Amino acid sequence: MKHELKSANPVRISSVEFRDGQQSLLATRLKTADMLPILPKMDLAGFCSMEMWGGATFDSCIRFLQEDPWERVRAFKKEMKNTPLRMLLRGQNVVGYNQYPDDIVELFVQKAAEAGIDIFLVFDGLHDLRNCETAIRAALKTGKAVEGNLLYTVSPVHDIDLYVRVAREFEQMGVQAIHFEDMAGQLKPEVAYEAIRAIKAAINIPLHVHCHCTGGMADMAYWEAIRAGVDVIDTDISALSLGTAHPPTESFVVALQDTARDTGMKLDLLAEINAYFLKLRGQYKEFESKFTGVDISVLRHQVPGGMLSNLESQLKQMNALDRIDEVLEEVHHVRRDFGYPPLGTPFSQIVGAQATMNVLLGERYKIVSREAKDYIKGLYGKPPGDIAPELANKVLGDESRITCRPADLLEPGYEKLKTEIGALARTDEDVLTYAMFPGVAPDFLRNKYGLSKE
Repeated sequence: MKHELKSANPVRISSVEFRDGQQSLLATRLKTADMLPILPKMDLAGFCSMEMWGGATFDSCIRFLQEDPWERVRAFKKEMKNTPLRMLLRGQNVVGYNQYPDDIVELFVQKAAEAGIDIFLVFDGLHDLRNCETAIRAALKTGKAVEGNLLYTVSPVHDIDLYVRVAREFEQMGVQAIHFEDMAGQLKPEVAYEAIRAIKAAINIPLHVHCHCTGGMADMAYWEAIRAGVDVIDTDISALSLGTAHPPTESFVVALQDTARDTGMKLDLLAEINAYFLKLRGQYKEFESKFTGVDISVLRHQVPGGMLSNLESQLKQMNALDRIDEVLEEVHHVRRDFGYPPLGTPFSQIVGAQATMNVLLGERYKIVSREAKDYIKGLYGKPPGDIAPELANKVLGDESRITCRPADLLEPGYEKLKTEIGALARTDEDVLTYAMFPGVAPDFLRNKYGLSKE
């Protein structure tokens, strides 16, 4: 007789190794050619979806790997005939770190859908859903699936009622599923149960959960989420799991066997997939994060897994890796002064960069970055809490914060960008690559087309 859990529906599993797993553990350095050989087996494994694009993957492709990120999607699509491909889309930030005009957002979504993206997982780092309107509308127009992402964080201004409200707003906007994402690994099991139960009761669409293992509680949080009736969990194959990444796929396949929520996935096939990833991870040891095991300091600094490995890499380049603990402590103070933004992209980068400057310069806010100034002015949306008055006065002076949807202040950008990049761009995709990363794209496009630098 099967042991009954809260729901009688099988738990579905989404694969996130090729996006968030490698972003958390290997600084997003996996090359497409090293991913493709295992895809036919992964396509047969029964994953609900495979998240393999968005996040930092686009930036890494053109900045470090000299690969066209659009070609990666097409290459995956050829192999993944049964498994939908998912991308993480930062709302009005798309895959970059700034707010982009509506025409850029709309064209990016259209081209991503044409390249092979089946599911758009859309979020705004501040839960200001005005910043998700254009992306969601554009994705729905393509006929592809759209899912809304809630960013779990701990602060005086975040609670379960807020997540329920935002989930309902997402549902009203037409998304087909809600994700509850604990990007820093601080979700406690009891809170996971209560949050999933409350959100599940408030919506009529599937609910996913996504946790990082940084704080050591993700496996327990997943189990409690499953007890509360969650529909889908995001996991990594075990060779690319744990640390700052996610719980292992195999653990939950085994744990749920012979229960009412059995995943139905085959361990023999997962073992073959894992053997490939074991070898693959060994090839990328130079990019391994030093954050292994459990880091309970995340409960204070709340920096996500992907940001931890990138922050480590940046400080190493600056010969300041020995000061990473000071920077992480400063992140806590900066986040408070910034009104407690969840530390998802781009706010993990904005807060992390400001904390780094504060530490290395020996004075808090001696220099305030352009991105931090824009954030404080409201150009990224409405912060969850209040900006520290002294910081707001330093940055704004007599100016007022903006209160409209930030993108309403932006003129259409495509034609201007197309003119700027000129003959280096031969496709709409090239123009969009330039729009996302104008400082990196020209050299990337020259390399792509074998052009010399004039």
